Amino acid sequence: MENSIQKTIEYVQDFFAQEYSGHDFSHTMRVYNLATKIALEEGADVFLVQLAALLHDVDDYKISKKTHSTLQNAREHMFQLGLERKTIENVCTIISQVSFKGKDSCIPDTIEGKCVQDADRLDAIGAIGIARAFSYGGNHQRKMYDPSIKPVLNMDEKTYRNHVSTTINHFYEKLFLLVDQMNTTSAKKMAIHRHKVMEEYIQEFLLEWEGDL
Repeated sequence: MENSIQKTIEYVQDFFAQEYSGHDFSHTMRVYNLATKIALEEGADVFLVQLAALLHDVDDYKISKKTHSTLQNAREHMFQLGLERKTIENVCTIISQVSFKGKDSCIPDTIEGKCVQDADRLDAIGAIGIARAFSYGGNHQRKMYDPSIKPVLNMDEKTYRNHVSTTINHFYEKLFLLVDQMNTTSAKKMAIHRHKVMEEYIQEFLLEWEGDL
């Protein structure tokens, strides 16, 4: 198992070598470490959690649209590792339930899925979440803020994926919602602090934007 994890770490390091949108190798490793911590605290299958955490973005629709529906990259890697079919399918199920999809987001079926989803969402909020939001926005040529463009709430999956907005709107459309969508006790505790960091940052941003500070 340790050998499979190490090979997977090497695989994702190479896979994300040229990724600069915030969905990079460092993000993957933070999710891996957070998911491992949560899994240990929640009594989940650590191996499944670690594999899914490491592979959760290799078929993400923002990065690999062609393989997103089949999870081809994750499947082929695990097949090359010689993992059992059941393990591969369990990991793929976890990965398929991780992403935020607006009001069509799902609660994972298993505790392992909940650990990975929570870890991924924790890395989307807080100080690093703020940095990632602006990194992604700049990478996709989006405005930081435009007061004339209002946030769109309660989007379904299709609308959310095709929606183009400002980075500040992204906080209202997704990031501020995540604190109430954590599944595990472990993640809920961490999310409260990270959520507060974002709230304070946005308050400061808007004051400075208007020249009030």
